[in-house]
Amino acid sequence: MGGTQSKEPIAGEKLLIERLRALEVKDDNEYVHVDEKAVVGTTKKFKAPWAAVSVSDIEHWEHELFQDPKNRLALSALSSADPKTVLTSRSTQIDDQQVFNVKIPFEGAPITNQRSSGRCWLFASTNVFRVALMKRHSLDKFELSQAYLFFYDKLEKANFFLEQILDTVNEPLDTRLVQTLLGSPVSDGGQWDMVYNLVNKYGLVPQVLYPDSFNAQNSGAINSIITTKLREDALQLRAMATSGTKAGMEIAAAKEKMMREIHLILTLTLGPPPAPSTEFTWNYIDKNGFTKILKTTPLDFAAELSTPKSIRITNSTVHDMFSLVNDPRNEYNTLLTVSRLGNIVGGRGITYVNVTMDVLKEACIKMLKEGLPIFFGSDVGKYSNSQSGIMDPSLIDYELGFNVRLGMSKSQRLMTGESAMTHAMVLTAVHVVDGQPVRWRVQNSWGTTAGTEGWFVMSDKWMDEFVYQAVVEPRFVSKEIRDILDMKPKVLPLWDPMGALA
Repeated sequence: MGGTQSKEPIAGEKLLIERLRALEVKDDNEYVHVDEKAVVGTTKKFKAPWAAVSVSDIEHWEHELFQDPKNRLALSALSSADPKTVLTSRSTQIDDQQVFNVKIPFEGAPITNQRSSGRCWLFASTNVFRVALMKRHSLDKFELSQAYLFFYDKLEKANFFLEQILDTVNEPLDTRLVQTLLGSPVSDGGQWDMVYNLVNKYGLVPQVLYPDSFNAQNSGAINSIITTKLREDALQLRAMATSGTKAGMEIAAAKEKMMREIHLILTLTLGPPPAPSTEFTWNYIDKNGFTKILKTTPLDFAAELSTPKSIRITNSTVHDMFSLVNDPRNEYNTLLTVSRLGNIVGGRGITYVNVTMDVLKEACIKMLKEGLPIFFGSDVGKYSNSQSGIMDPSLIDYELGFNVRLGMSKSQRLMTGESAMTHAMVLTAVHVVDGQPVRWRVQNSWGTTAGTEGWFVMSDKWMDEFVYQAVVEPRFVSKEIRDILDMKPKVLPLWDPMGALA
């Protein structure tokens, strides 16, 4: 499909040819291949005059376009509906079924719903944690309070931001670093190591004891209020710190007042949360119909995940679990970290062990065979359909509809900002054929109306292209991989794609 080549040279054609020659672009079957290393490290200077879009060119393009009857049909179809729907592959939908031959025996229920908030990382992590707690307390359905962790994460991020502002007072306000800090002081998103920091400091509580408020489910309003407040606070702190007339104690007192105001906003919009060391009473009915009462603290409740009585098939604790990532821009079998990324001052920093996809998937399969769910991070918006719950690179055939081939590699998508880790979910099953994974079962947090009653299916090819992270337990990787955690990490800047918060 598509217009045929014009017999007569069109305006600007010579300039285009000259540019292609200057760039040394090789044309192979009308598809441009880009040398990633050349893009990253080139010092060759290229300068060409700017070329405007010619009205006559546009008229010519349109005339050529509609000479092909398939384009006239495409116009009718693509202009009257969502192109993603029109170009959805029926055969891919048929192939990607919810059929798996390796599945954890207990996936946890119910399907959760983060609603209009960016709390997927808190839902994914608590959905992993709850499996052990449900087994221990003989429950059919159970949710941990995502709002509890959300409250303290917002509070801690506000403090983390203000400390960073004080730490960068000697940087001009318009530098990339300071502007990045100001860009999103209290993002809803997060990372695995941030989950650990919160659970380690504040513990866990059942959702029934601290349920979602309206503002937990619809976080836009409080994010806007707190972001505006913190930006004003940042300017005030910078002015105080650079004035040369304010003592350290005076600056600290001003910052404490700012934090009290953030705490007030959070308390009035989310409700006062349980205190980490204060005992709560949890009344529940187990799967056998017996009424039970548990009196404990949030910190002690979280500690159940690591005690011998906890029904995990491993002796690993939450503290031991770590992130494998696949970032082809960086050397494999190395440790990565992101500068100034975190949520709790003095907490654990963000670290990733960068490995090939084969290593990442092998660890995931081993965990699933042992009955353990897996927190993972991906770019969920690419080649996916929330209604069918299918994630597959062949799901949407853009080339069929537009005669345009989209062929960037995973590395190129990261380099250009085309892709990043945007969403966290949970793996609970995989279908393996002849020793190779074919598709994966995914527990999402978008409610039961998305996918198959809340469950998604991810093709293995989609995993290769759009999955960036899996949180694993140490015993499921080799000693060589575990030893990477002791290496000195490569420090990525705060704005790096690996700094994206799921």
